[in-house]
Amino acid sequence: MKCIRYCLVLVTLLSSAACLKEPVDDGPGPNPGKARYVFDWSKIADSSQVSLVSNFWNQAGYFNQNSAGNATFHYWPSAHALDVLTDGYVRTNDAALKTRMGALLEGVKTKNGNSYINFFYDDMEWMTLACLRAFEATGDTRYKEAAQLIWNDIKGGWDDVWGGGFHWNKDKSRNYKNTPANAPACIIACRMYGVTRNPDDLAWARKIYQWQKATLVDPASGMVWDGINQDGSGTVNKTWLFTYNQGVFIGAGVELYKLTGEQSYLNDALRTAGNALGSFTQNNILKDEGGGDGGLFKGVLVRYLMLLITDGSINSSDAARFAGFLQQNAETLWLKGTFRPQLLFNSNWQTTNAASDLTTQLSGAMLMEAAARLKAMGLIK
Repeated sequence: MKCIRYCLVLVTLLSSAACLKEPVDDGPGPNPGKARYVFDWSKIADSSQVSLVSNFWNQAGYFNQNSAGNATFHYWPSAHALDVLTDGYVRTNDAALKTRMGALLEGVKTKNGNSYINFFYDDMEWMTLACLRAFEATGDTRYKEAAQLIWNDIKGGWDDVWGGGFHWNKDKSRNYKNTPANAPACIIACRMYGVTRNPDDLAWARKIYQWQKATLVDPASGMVWDGINQDGSGTVNKTWLFTYNQGVFIGAGVELYKLTGEQSYLNDALRTAGNALGSFTQNNILKDEGGGDGGLFKGVLVRYLMLLITDGSINSSDAARFAGFLQQNAETLWLKGTFRPQLLFNSNWQTTNAASDLTTQLSGAMLMEAAARLKAMGLIK
C-alpha cells in the first residue's frame, strides 16, 4: 500500500512538473506593461528531481544511461546522481529522496560487481565525494563506510612519476595523470579530515593540491589543463580543456581555504573561476560539451562555483557576479534548453532535444538546484 501511495504521488508530481508554467508579471520593470517570466526556482528544482526519476530510474536500483531506455549502468554518473538526490534532500527534507539515495547506494554496489571499488580512480573519487555529502546530510553511516573504503583504495594510485599525483586508472602501464583524478582527491582529503580529524588527510590534501597546481594549472590565467602524458610524450596537453576541470580545482582551493585560512587557496579559486566564465562561455552561457561523459562537465563546474559562493567567504561583488552568471544560465536552460512535457535538459543549454543522456540531465538538475539555493539565500530573484 505504501508503494502504491508513493507511485500515485510521483504521477501527480510528474503531471504538475510536465505542465509547470511559472506566472508572468506585467511589471514594473524596464518595459512596463510587457509580460515578464517569474521563476519559481524551488518548484523548478522539484520538477527536475521528478523528471530524473521518471525518465531515468531503473527498478534494479540505478539510473539508466539515457531517457530512451538504454539500461546500461555507468559508475561515475551514478555518483553524481547521488549528489543530485542529496541536493534535493538537503533542500526539502523529503523522506522519499532519502529512501532513493539509499536504494541507489545499494544499487551501485550490486551493479559494480558487489563492490564500490572500481578500475578508475577518478570514478571512485566522484563516488567518495557523493557519499561524504550523503553522510553529512543523513547521518547514515553506510555512506561514511563506503567513502572510507574507497578513499583507502584511491591512495594506492599515487606515485612519484612526473613528480607525484594520482594516476587516472589502475592499468599496469600507469601512463596518465589528470585533473579529474587529483583535484577531487584533494577535496576528498579535506572533507575526510573534517570527518576523522586525522592529520594524514590534511597532509594528503596539501600534497595533492601542490602537485595539481604546479603541474596542471596555468599560473597566469588559472586555466586548468586535463592531464600529463596523454600522448605518451610526458608533457601536458594544454589544448584539452574542459569545464569540470576548472570546477574541481576551484573546489579544492575553497576546501583548503576553509581548513587553513590561507588566502592563497581562495585567490587560486577566484582566478580560475573568473577565467572559466570567459573561456568556456558563449554569450555568457556555458558551451555545449556534448553528451556522454561530456554531458556532466558543466554540472561539475556549477557545483563548485556554488561552493565558492557559499563557502569561500568571497566579497559581495564577486558573489553577485557568480550568482548572476548561474542565474542567467539557469534561466536560459529552463526557457530555451528544456524539452517539454518530459522536462529533458539538452547538452546545449540554448536549444532543445527530445532525448537526454543521464549525464546531461544531471548537469541541468545541478543547475536548477543551484538556482533554488541561490534564491533561498537572497542572491538571485
